[in-house]
Amino acid sequence: MRFMDKEKEKEQPKLTDIPSIENLQVELARVESGRNFRKALLNIAGVLVVVAAVAALVVTRVFVLIKVNGSSMSPTYEAGEVIFLRQTDDIEPGDIIGFYYGGNVFLKRVIGTSGDQIDIDQKGNVYVNDELLDEPYLTKKSLGKCELEFPYKVPKGMYFVLGDNRAVSLDSRIKSIGCVQSEQIVGKAVIRVWPLTRVEIMH
Repeated sequence: MRFMDKEKEKEQPKLTDIPSIENLQVELARVESGRNFRKALLNIAGVLVVVAAVAALVVTRVFVLIKVNGSSMSPTYEAGEVIFLRQTDDIEPGDIIGFYYGGNVFLKRVIGTSGDQIDIDQKGNVYVNDELLDEPYLTKKSLGKCELEFPYKVPKGMYFVLGDNRAVSLDSRIKSIGCVQSEQIVGKAVIRVWPLTRVEIMH
């Protein structure tokens, strides 16, 4: 009989331990915490996507990214560098602007504005309204290729521009290019973003 009882005991299924209320509450809290964390991550991701989209929209409406081609603005800007132009109507002498010409964007420095009288001598000295222009950004002065007769008066609502590398730059000295109209201007240079060793905010 004892032998049969032992056999019956072996056949009886073992009961799984039933977790306590406290353990269930802890497990539910853990699961809920995981859900909340995932929900928070999704919310953050959603916010970041919206912020990135708004930022991209603002940047494309206010800033234009261009790559410098050629050496006409050397040493200020070198070929291959990448800069941001900010769209603005606030253009003053000394500003570097990008403007459309012949389907391309030219990058030049504003020398004179509406009504200014420009003169350039054989040595490349630039005079604006009879005052010698201080140009510390130049490495060498040059009259360069010039088709104008001086003194030259800048037409109303236009800008007289020169490249910083005067010997090779094609700019307002060339009649086919001439002075720049407001409608041609893409924006003025504000930030150089590439290469990283030359990142700079322009003043």
